[in-house]
Amino acid sequence: MFFFFAGGLEQQVRQVVKSSVGKCINCGSRADLVEYDKVLKLFFVPVWRWPGKDNLLYCQDCKFLFPQSHSLPPPSNGGSMLPDALKCRYCDRKVGADFTFCPYCGTQL
Repeated sequence: MFFFFAGGLEQQVRQVVKSSVGKCINCGSRADLVEYDKVLKLFFVPVWRWPGKDNLLYCQDCKFLFPQSHSLPPPSNGGSMLPDALKCRYCDRKVGADFTFCPYCGTQL
């Protein structure tokens, strides 16, 4: 007798709560605070879905979900940094949160 099980449990983003809350621990880009569902799949078809307990951070670039407690600390400049601003990790200049690449050196944020 041969038994083949194709399925598993995965986490899927349900809703973005707040954008650009932290930085991804995997690739370093911006991460959003999201609500998520745990989904049981059987033969790649969702069978059962239930909400996750706490909100997680989700990186749009590398599709990585991780707890907010593991997030990299936001860049700080003695409290004088403008809201919704990031720092380029290459040239160390302030860059607006809506930029994907640094306008000064061209490095991906």
